[in-house]
Amino acid sequence: MAKFRLRVSTGEACGAGTWDKVSVSIVGTLGESPPLPLDHLGKEFSAGAEEDFEVTLPKDVGSVLLLRVHKEPPLLSTLLGSQPSDLEPPQGAPLLFPCYQWLDGASTLVLREGAAKVSWADEHPTLEQQRQEELQAKQRMYWWKTYLPGWPRCLDEDSVKDLDLNVKYSVAKKTKFTLKLGSGIAELKLKGLLDRTGLWRSLREMKRMLNFRRSAAGEYALTHWREDSFFASQFLNGLNPVLIRRCRSLPENFPVTDVMVAPVLGPGTSLQAELERGSLFLVDHSILSGIQTNVINGRPQFSAAPVTLLYQPPGGGPLLPLAIQLSQTPGPSSPIFLPSDETWDWLLAKTWVRNAEFSVHEALTHLLQAHLLPEVFTMATLRQLPRCHPLFKLLIPHTRYTLYINTLARQLLIAPGQVVDRSTGLGVEGFSELIQRNMQQLSYSSLCLPEDIRARGVEDIPDYYYRDDGLRVWAAVEHFVSEMIGIYYPSDASVLDDGELQAWVRDIFSNGFLGRESSGVPSSLDTREALVQYITMVIFTCSAKHAAVSSSQFDSCVWMPNLPSTMQLPPPTSKGQATPEGFIATLPPVNATCDIINALWLLSKEPGDRRPLGTYPDEHFTEDTPKQSIAAFQNRLAQISRDIQQRNQGLELPYTYLDPPLIENSVSI
Repeated sequence: MAKFRLRVSTGEACGAGTWDKVSVSIVGTLGESPPLPLDHLGKEFSAGAEEDFEVTLPKDVGSVLLLRVHKEPPLLSTLLGSQPSDLEPPQGAPLLFPCYQWLDGASTLVLREGAAKVSWADEHPTLEQQRQEELQAKQRMYWWKTYLPGWPRCLDEDSVKDLDLNVKYSVAKKTKFTLKLGSGIAELKLKGLLDRTGLWRSLREMKRMLNFRRSAAGEYALTHWREDSFFASQFLNGLNPVLIRRCRSLPENFPVTDVMVAPVLGPGTSLQAELERGSLFLVDHSILSGIQTNVINGRPQFSAAPVTLLYQPPGGGPLLPLAIQLSQTPGPSSPIFLPSDETWDWLLAKTWVRNAEFSVHEALTHLLQAHLLPEVFTMATLRQLPRCHPLFKLLIPHTRYTLYINTLARQLLIAPGQVVDRSTGLGVEGFSELIQRNMQQLSYSSLCLPEDIRARGVEDIPDYYYRDDGLRVWAAVEHFVSEMIGIYYPSDASVLDDGELQAWVRDIFSNGFLGRESSGVPSSLDTREALVQYITMVIFTCSAKHAAVSSSQFDSCVWMPNLPSTMQLPPPTSKGQATPEGFIATLPPVNATCDIINALWLLSKEPGDRRPLGTYPDEHFTEDTPKQSIAAFQNRLAQISRDIQQRNQGLELPYTYLDPPLIENSVSI
């Protein structure tokens, strides 16, 4: 007979704890014990409780390999929470068995000792079998499905009972989310705005939206939205800072001349001279050319595919727009608009560009790259990596709530008749077509920030805070990942020999990038260096990239003319026709404006239960060495935050979206 002392810590989350009967079986190298009740007088397993139990085994089971935790509800199904359990054998150091899962209803949970193990490091057949059984169970639970043709595949929510307690929002987060959504809708309805299908009466009336919720950056946009320097700066630090690229030669379909741009360039220079100097930049929305458009309130909507030329003056002055063409086909009906044009002509042209920014950002930069791809990473992690795998432990904090928020998005945002259909110029069908087009162009290098910055030639453009902060966060993540990979993978061969890792990469390639080899996305990894870059890309995309392109949405749109979601009149085909009344008539109707602003207000701010980048309260890693790497990572992020906050003190419009404490670990909203 052998005696063991077990210390059980019950989670503190809302709903944790149970009245149910709990027992444990101890699995060792020599066999498995029968279920051993964990029972004291009174109630065990209260939320946040830590309790000791002594159990006696009828026979020796040898060295402990696993725990099986059994829960049998006599009456109601309740929850047993998610903290570690210690198992102290008669002799030797205590063993830690992390859980961090909900145990719901009558069920059994298998727990391994907390040390991370790559598959080839598991030598005992019982442990090898446990890995395989866990993966088989998860693959039966998390099924892939095709939501729309040409999109990355996603979770088939029908395969997960009630979306699985380990996937859904916590009770506190769901409550705050629901209340926030309801309060926004109620306020706009009470003001008589959400159901009003007509035009805004004036720009002054639109300012009422700023009373919906205050935003310092939104108020800055209201004050400066007409200014050319603010228009240009949003390509660097606004909600879609990923399109601008250095222009070394003008596109053939964009016949800008020296005479056109002379008022901005000034004397003594030319387009060719500035192209050679590297001071010209291009934003090309050609992917929108010929895209299908929507119908809102019974009226057809319109879209444009503009090309915008920008100029960086010498001496570090603000970036300025030089010329805008609203289509990809030059000619008499597609004039090139200039800062020297009549005020309303130029303002209308810039507003068409901002509408194009809305469409490309929401469909591609935000939905595709910052939601659908993280869902792919999450699914592959759950399906192909057992919980004891070091990469599972490294990645699981960056998948928290992603399946849930994306499932909500498919129900409340991108389903037919929902927000995208009700209030955007492209609607769901236009979004779908845009995503299908971009999936044919999307490359691995564009998802790796340092490579993307080099490819776009924007390494030295001044005041590009998305680049500056993003590269520092990328480097911090990369350094952390490199240390963690070095702990568990001693050589390149050990990467290639990890079958679970290779299955994970193949799952992402096949279901996320649809097996398109031209994307450059790897279908296997054979070196530690390649693995470090790949994991860094995944973590950065799920955290910092999402924060940069999501947290900025409300700030950009609350003054609607700065980011109109649709346009109700076609793009101008000549100059000299724009008027204040025509400008208002082109902008979204009142109900579409309010619908979009409410949605982006909801999606821009975390509704509680936050976990900033580098915050790992679940402590999936139990060994000292990875814990030291986590602490060093947190210190690097803290220094980056201090530097960003110091810089922002000197900025008229601070750039905060990549300040580490404001970056969520995962796509959770």
